[in-house]
Formats: sequence, C-alpha cells, structure tokens
Amino acid sequence: MVQFDFTAARVNEDGELCLKVINTPAARQFVLGMRERMYTCKVKEYRQKRSLDANAYFWVLCDKLAEATNQPKELIYREAVRNIGGNCDTVCVINSAVNKLRQMWQHNGLGWVTDVLPSKVRGCTNVIVYYGSSTYDRSQMARLIDNIVQDCQAVGVETLPPDKLEALKDEWAR
Repeated sequence: MVQFDFTAARVNEDGELCLKVINTPAARQFVLGMRERMYTCKVKEYRQKRSLDANAYFWVLCDKLAEATNQPKELIYREAVRNIGGNCDTVCVINSAVNKLRQMWQHNGLGWVTDVLPSKVRGCTNVIVYYGSSTYDRSQMARLIDNIVQDCQAVGVETLPPDKLEALKDEWAR
C-alpha cells in the first residue's frame, strides 16, 4: 500500500484526479512504477498522530495503577479503552457468528475488546467492537490519559504536576 498526504485536489475534464502532494519524489516513484491495471484509492481527512511520549506515559501510569490496586495492567488498559468514548462501533451479528467475530477482533491487539448486548433482531446479537489505542488520534489519547490520571489520583498514585501535564498536552496538540 502507498500513502500520500496532499493539500489540494482537482478533477480535470478527462476525469483525472490531480493531487498537490507533500512528498513529490515518492508520488513520482509510484507513478513511474505503476503497471497497467486497476487501482483503488481511499481518501480520508488527515489527522495528526499522537506522540509516542503520550503512549509511554499512559503505560507508566497504567503500571503504577496496577501496582496500587493489585489488578493486572492489561485489565486496567482494556477498561480504559472502554471508557474514553468515540472509539467503538456496534454491529448486529447472527448469533452463530458472535464468538468467531469476537475472537478475530481481539487478535488485533490487547485493547481491541468486545462486549455483547441483546439485539431486537431475532437470532442476532449486538457486538460492540472497541478499537485499541494504536489507532487513536491525539484527542482520543488525551482522553485516555486524562482518565487514567484521575484513576491514579483517586488511589494516591503520583502523576505529573498539572503544569507538566498541560505542557505534555500542548506537545500533543502540535
């Protein structure tokens, strides 16, 4: 798969999509290497990725909270994923496929968890599929960390002082 970031686009009279790409040499290399076959292009709005510092800080707090509460940090992580909002979809699944869907979804990673709810559709179950933090944008990661900071403070686990936490959040916003 090839990915290009672009800042402008237009379509000419021949139906050709023209993009103003950020990395011209990479785009040129792709075009020169194309074969005569059909290609598919998916376009989504650019969202700046979270910093690795945010992820590292989350796991430090997760570990401290696990120690303070005598719970596995994996359980703490999974519950944190469930609680941030804006990171799940609900799908209606035939009852016989529920277990397979849940197993396959959870193979994506530690935070890719599922919950089930009854469906009004006969013979079906609603499955809530949560996306793991590896897919989070900065806003979602900030909520994840805000929540674990609150959890840590509630049991007396030391966290960054508010001014340093704000500086870290400012760094995520850039």
